[in-house]
Amino acid sequence: MSAWVIWLIVGVGLLVAEIFSLDLVLVMFASGALAAAVAAGVGSPLLVQALVFALVSVASLVVVRPLAKRKLEVAQDPVKHGIEAVKGANALVLEAVDEHHGLVKIGGEQWTARAYDSTQVIEPGQTVQVVEVKGATALVWRVP
Repeated sequence: MSAWVIWLIVGVGLLVAEIFSLDLVLVMFASGALAAAVAAGVGSPLLVQALVFALVSVASLVVVRPLAKRKLEVAQDPVKHGIEAVKGANALVLEAVDEHHGLVKIGGEQWTARAYDSTQVIEPGQTVQVVEVKGATALVWRVP
């Protein structure tokens, strides 16, 4: 079997293995193996093939992998959704809020509410801050 065929098999094997790891490391070694297959195809000695493999693999790891990772990373969504968007938000008290019941308006939506501090009674029209959400109930604190 020719050396270029062996390098080609190694390169394809590394590409297949990369599919399972998704670390972008094996694909860099695969590129080295494919470059070595080209070197073998033009008749280079085994030492040159090994050097081509090593140089292309290392260069790919150092240069290409960081660029590829940066390009493939999923950007973190700065917009909060769901309960995370409600925590820390200000709300307007619609019905008196105490330790057992109440109603507030958070971002255009009405939420049932309870006072975070059981001793607080918050009157309608006051502004509160959502401290925590339990189920569909916002636990609120009076904004000074």
